Amino acid sequence: MKIAIFGQYYQNNTAEIVRKVVDFLETNSILISFERTFLTSLQEKNIVTQKYSSFSNAAELDADFEALISIGGDGTILKAATFIRDKNIPIIGINAGRLGFLATVQYENIEALLQKVLVKDYIISKRSLLRVRTVPEYENFKDLDFALNEVTVARKDTTSMITIDTMLNDEYLTSYWADGLIVSTPTGSTGYSLSCGGPVLTPEVASFVVTPMAPHNLNARPLVITDDTEITLKVSGREEQFLISLDSRIAAVSKDTTVYIKKAPFTLSVIEFKDETFLTTIRKKLLWGADKRN
Repeated sequence: MKIAIFGQYYQNNTAEIVRKVVDFLETNSILISFERTFLTSLQEKNIVTQKYSSFSNAAELDADFEALISIGGDGTILKAATFIRDKNIPIIGINAGRLGFLATVQYENIEALLQKVLVKDYIISKRSLLRVRTVPEYENFKDLDFALNEVTVARKDTTSMITIDTMLNDEYLTSYWADGLIVSTPTGSTGYSLSCGGPVLTPEVASFVVTPMAPHNLNARPLVITDDTEITLKVSGREEQFLISLDSRIAAVSKDTTVYIKKAPFTLSVIEFKDETFLTTIRKKLLWGADKRN
């Protein structure tokens, strides 16, 4: 069995997590391959002293890998997705910070849950993604043209709002006067969209959410649409450029750019455990069911 490891080094408990993961995998004769930049960082800090195989791009990961372990937070998983792409290698999110919606495995549960991976005692949650196309085309979106959480268009170099003409399957919806517009997947509904007033969707829902950011037209509200909808956005404003972000990747484009967003033709597999389901996480994260009156 082979397992890939990707992460970002933090000052808190990253070292302890890495040592615990590596010790468990080696004890169980699992082959380990680190993402190269992460491995270099660990070696420089003497957290990892042995030689390991490594990968630096998606082409170096293949179907022989049982899973990819992401060490960090939800943002680390978003970056890990750029290595996995359409390879259908499931991700295990080990949390190295605050409780995340994706990175749900806590330090004290690492060995017990990794043991479940060895015997395939887990659930695969299939997560839909968004794909972006622009006219004219931009180099930024030719290779990594997908997002797990959300695609956002936003103002750049100005405090003035922008106007976002929005069409759904070529039918005009509305023009948002706002700081920007978020199109999120069910996975991303607990991220940026939620902070802007959008609804929470469970991961298996076949829908996307369109959420305006600080809209000037106050009757504009988040909208849930079916995930077979193609969204077309045209932005106008005082500045010559606006921003497009795909998860944590961001680029400036000219305001004559048309943005097309639709469901990606592949999904991302996230490993869930019976004790760490989405509903369990959301109750903990949002304090649902907790009586705070005392």
